[in-house]
Amino acid sequence: MSFATRSATSILADLAERRLSAEDLMGWTLERIAAVNPQVNAIVGMREADDLMAEARRLDQGPVTGPLHGLPIAVKDLVNVKGIRSTQGSPIFAEFVPDTDDMLAADLRAAGAILIGKTNVPEFGLGSQSFNPVYGATGNPYNPSVTCGGSSGGAAVTLATGMTALADGSDMMGSLRNPAGWCNVYGFRPSWGRVPSEPLGDNFLHQLATLGPMGRSPADIAVLLDVLSHPDPRQPHGMVSAPAAPLQAADLTGKRIGWLGDWGGAYPFEDGILALCEEAVGVISGLGAVVEEVAPPFPSEQIWESWIALRSWQVAAGLSALQEHKDRLKDSALWELERGLSMSAMDVHRASVMRSDWFKSASQLFEKYDALVLPVAQVWPFPTETAWPAEIAGVKMDTYHRWMEVVLPVSLLGLPSLAMPAGFGANGLPAGIQIFGPRGSDASVLAMGEAYHQATEWPQKRPALTGG
Repeated sequence: MSFATRSATSILADLAERRLSAEDLMGWTLERIAAVNPQVNAIVGMREADDLMAEARRLDQGPVTGPLHGLPIAVKDLVNVKGIRSTQGSPIFAEFVPDTDDMLAADLRAAGAILIGKTNVPEFGLGSQSFNPVYGATGNPYNPSVTCGGSSGGAAVTLATGMTALADGSDMMGSLRNPAGWCNVYGFRPSWGRVPSEPLGDNFLHQLATLGPMGRSPADIAVLLDVLSHPDPRQPHGMVSAPAAPLQAADLTGKRIGWLGDWGGAYPFEDGILALCEEAVGVISGLGAVVEEVAPPFPSEQIWESWIALRSWQVAAGLSALQEHKDRLKDSALWELERGLSMSAMDVHRASVMRSDWFKSASQLFEKYDALVLPVAQVWPFPTETAWPAEIAGVKMDTYHRWMEVVLPVSLLGLPSLAMPAGFGANGLPAGIQIFGPRGSDASVLAMGEAYHQATEWPQKRPALTGG
């Protein structure tokens, strides 16, 4: 089996047992990137090939360094990596080369990974379309003329095309779930606080975004999740979590799963997506789970109102240092900045009260169900020239991100959620579902996902068209 479709766990086992050299794997990786990346533009900011080969040889000559020993990984371009251009997709940082690693990059290095470059993102990670004025657009691995999603779009494409076996992502508004669904791979948003964020600025109030792993199976994701999961004494809301790897598939017999569909018609969908997602839910039922349709458990408009207030407040806090560069910010960043700066403390309080009410309703749902399921996106991948869909099924979108509303029930509460491939539409493009549980149920959600994966193996059955 080619490295392009092999599991990360099997590759890592061969590296650890010296059946595979880091040098040979790096040589294959560089050849794969050269053959595939020009078609999709997923990996950017690459290090020099000679330096990467030399680092791989050094690892081969020394002891096994950790659970990711010798594995090439490209890091999402919202993460600062020492010695690698780290742009956030913005002209403001187009030439920025950090002299220190962010925590995620440091964790990957300590685990033995070889950091080869970056994966492409939308500017500042805003919007689920990975294009920016620094590197351009990243194409979908099944049709490069349409989007791969975002903000972890480049990461999802590297996995789908076999350029890397694992990838890091981050997720505020579906930023790793949406690309996973659109690229036929898996993306995991962990319980908020399980994976520490960079300890800068406020560490108490903002609880919307999290880092997380992506892979071609939940078992692979579990390996990277354990590398990234650890409490940070500088941050007040960290979690001490039991290891997820090695991950065993759950027995779904008797598991109670709630299917939320289109939230009682609140979320519009393009034709074909709900039907494909229902087929995927049917696989879960076929594995022995008791699947029930669930009526809308909370008003969708209250989730939305809470979300856009708390999101603009958090995004504006992050962008406030760039106010002197307003003329260089894209429209969506400027919109978020101005909304956030205009808010009062009581505006934020009201949004948080609505979030608290949704949390109480969700807690009651999880007393009945082991997990809940929603689609992961409301539209099919759209042309890379389109910044964002202006309407869905005749329904006008009133913001640049309203079309991603289906991810918000999870994001607002910081719940663990696994995006899983659901198959392909008549257009030949992938779609996905997300299965999620209460906070702290990360390993359980992944184990249910692994049972689904073993029954479907979508990433292995349908290789990306680019690169074979």
